[in-house]
Order: sequence, then C-alpha cells, then structure tokens
Amino acid sequence: MQSAPKLWLVLFLVACGPSCTPIREIPNHTPIPNHQPSPPAITHTIPQPEIIPSALPTHPISSPKVVSRSLSNIQFQGVSFDSRSHTLKPIDQANGPGSQYLSARDCADKQQSLLAINAGFFTPEGNPLGLVISQGKHSGSWNSSSSLGTGIYRIDSSGIASISRRTQASAVSNSKELLQAGPLLIENHKPITGLDSSKVAMRSILLHDGGHRWWIGTTSPCSLADLSQVLYKQSPADWDISHALNLDGGRSTDLFVSSKISGVSLERKSLMNRQVRNFLILK
Repeated sequence: MQSAPKLWLVLFLVACGPSCTPIREIPNHTPIPNHQPSPPAITHTIPQPEIIPSALPTHPISSPKVVSRSLSNIQFQGVSFDSRSHTLKPIDQANGPGSQYLSARDCADKQQSLLAINAGFFTPEGNPLGLVISQGKHSGSWNSSSSLGTGIYRIDSSGIASISRRTQASAVSNSKELLQAGPLLIENHKPITGLDSSKVAMRSILLHDGGHRWWIGTTSPCSLADLSQVLYKQSPADWDISHALNLDGGRSTDLFVSSKISGVSLERKSLMNRQVRNFLILK
C-alpha cells in the first residue's frame, strides 16, 4: 500500500509530458504598439516672391531750362524742371484779378520766383471757376460739372506734386496746394477724346511725366483736340507725357520766365491780354 502514492506521481508526470512547463514571471516591459510610427513630416519650403524696392528715378536732377520747340505746326515755349529741386505753387488774389499782380512778370518779381504763368479759369465777376488752395487758404468752390475743372494740379501733405482727374473730398483734404482747371489733354499716356476742334486760341499748359519731370508753358494758337493729339505723339520736353492739363488760355495767356534760368528773360502773352485771378509760380 505504500507504493500507491509513487505510482500516482509517475502517472501524473507521464500525462503532462513536455507541455507542462513551469510558470515563470514575465518582466514588466513597455507595451509594443500594434502600428508602425508615422514617418517624420516632410515640409516643403514655398519660395516667396522677391520684394523689389520701388524703382528710383533713373534720370539725374536737372536745373530748370527754357525749351522752345515746334511740333506739327504748333509752337511751344516754356520751362522744364524737376520737382525734386523746384516747386510749382498756385498764387491766388483774394480781391480779384489785378488786385495784387498786374501781370505774370509782376507776380514773378513780387514773389521772387523763376517763372509765373496764368493758371485757373475765373468767372466774369473775377471769382475762381473751381477750387484753389494757395498758401493754406481756400478760394472758389469744387467744380464738379464743367469741363474746365476736369483736372487738378495738387501738392499733397507729403509734398508730392501730381496731375489727376478731379476726385471728391479725399483729394482736397490731403492737399497742401491745389488748382482745379481743365480739360485734361493727356491722361495715363493716352489722349483725351471728344475735345473741341473748332476753337483756335493760345494755350497755357502743364505737362508731367508721372515722376519728377515737368514742363510748363504756352503754345501758339491751336484747338484743344489738335493739341491733345500732338502731345500724345510728341513732346516739347525730352520725355513721354503721362498727364497734360490745360490752363486758362486765350486772352488770359501770360507767361514770364526770369533771366535767372537762361540768362535772358522770356515773356509770352496774347493780344488784348487781360488780367487774371491766379498764377502758378516756380520757386
């Protein structure tokens, strides 16, 4: 009877065989994720456009000079200048034509300027036919309907001069100096269509290249339509015209250029010349 327990043990070991492996403790390892880690993100650098500073004027600053030229049978006499060194300003006479200056020569002498020329239109009563801002003072009123006020010459609060089509109060509020006149003859390098082709008269005009170069002066008798086409094709200055503005002409035409510019003074005025309300002067 003592051999029974041993027999039972033998039978148990035979039944278990090799599958009865002793239990072992499994070390505590970090669980292995059941998915592969994402590859590192690939970033693409998008090239940014190169920032190019505003183009500086390629032409040197030149001194004012008298320019006389004949283009398509129209005689041009005036002065070219650079707005980086010289300024063109409107001068108004609050008490009407002739109350302070009898002529362009008189205005140039009293203002000690290099040039003076008749500027904006005025009513038979002597009031500006359009807005004028001169030396901080406003005169006249905004001309929103007449072709004689379609363009403005202005100097903004930063001192930049320009010619543009008339706009509303935004242009006025930011202007140190302003003269409303017209019509425009050239706008953005293109001629203005629909201008009068029948009336022939002397003209006073202001030209701009869109940068720093300007030309101001008079023409021999011509129509506005012919003048626009000539200025579109040719220029009395040596550069392409971006904007051209017609000033008061005819009997009002009056240009005086001091001898300080060319050594000899120049004066151009119409027959039966009349006194005007305001001038543009070059300082």
